[in-house]
Amino acid sequence: MPATAAAAAIPSHSFKLIPTALFPRPLLRRLRLSTTAAAASVPSFEDAPPPPPQQEARSASYFPKKNQTLELECESLAYKGKGVCKVSGTGFVVLCDRALPGERFVGRVTRRKGNYAEVTKLRTISPHRDVVDAPCEYASYCGGCKTQNLLYEAQVRAKEQQFPAMMKPIVPCDIQFHYRNKMEFSFGSQRWLPRELFEEDRDDTENHALGLHAPGFFDKVLNVNKCLLQSDPANKVLAAIQDCWRDPQLGLSPYDDIETGQPEVMVNFVTSSYKPELLKPLVEKIASFPEVVSVVNNVNTSVGNTSAGEEECTLHGKSTITETLRGLTFQISANSFFQTNTWQAEFLHKLIEECAGLRGDGSEIVLDLFCEQAPLV
Repeated sequence: MPATAAAAAIPSHSFKLIPTALFPRPLLRRLRLSTTAAAASVPSFEDAPPPPPQQEARSASYFPKKNQTLELECESLAYKGKGVCKVSGTGFVVLCDRALPGERFVGRVTRRKGNYAEVTKLRTISPHRDVVDAPCEYASYCGGCKTQNLLYEAQVRAKEQQFPAMMKPIVPCDIQFHYRNKMEFSFGSQRWLPRELFEEDRDDTENHALGLHAPGFFDKVLNVNKCLLQSDPANKVLAAIQDCWRDPQLGLSPYDDIETGQPEVMVNFVTSSYKPELLKPLVEKIASFPEVVSVVNNVNTSVGNTSAGEEECTLHGKSTITETLRGLTFQISANSFFQTNTWQAEFLHKLIEECAGLRGDGSEIVLDLFCEQAPLV
């Protein structure tokens, strides 16, 4: 659940592709999509600090064993969207990934940490409250939208429960999908599949992937053909690259970035060396989209997994894309930071102006002392 975003008069997209190395290191590392002026939603549970587990006095003498099976009911959501449960009759706190409030399930203890434990959900006995169908086909496996099958209004309530001392309630966003102006997709030589799909694709010899990192892994990539968080133009660019980057004639090997926005899209290829001739077929294909106004190449010779290169070259169009926020126009480069949810950022700035009691006649000067390029970083 994203935090800030706002509707801008001139949306923008940037698309960033980060390969790793050419030989002997692979070339392709990451593909990064950045989109501006898209829809927004409330902040993600990933941003919430972990509240200290509250336990009853009786739990002091109880501690579940590893691999022990428990029947649990989720009471609320905590850090990273994990479900907070209590072992019946003890008050002992257990955290479970992808368990939602009101859901009764069977879980197996996988980790013990001080005064609480973590479990993995084995099966659901009865579904949670406010259940909805997750529209994304990857929602059950990707780590980006864990609560997509929870009603959006319930997501907002859960977030407010995590921050009870807030002066004002969370302001929901009008749009829950296609709001994000920046996405990063990794190229990987180890395609990751969830266990339930592994048998179906056992005969598939394609091991390379372009998508999102599997939850808990930095070296395994879940292949993604479409992401509902980014805009339609960004998904078109992603599909075009998915369609041809595995072609052996291109001589590209995975290293593992894309940036997108709307209506302007920037594609940033991050490579381990500067070999524009290898990228030329991809550049020509994606440059055919009218939304793509910029294709750049960042060269990163280090072994680190970063999209910022030591050198940046423009392969097509201009070196920046344009975005507008609260009447101000920004030129966004491949390595600059900008609010990922422009729609909600617009609304956020309006609230700040109202709280500050600004006259709005241009006679006052406001300094944002904690920013790079984007306001209120």
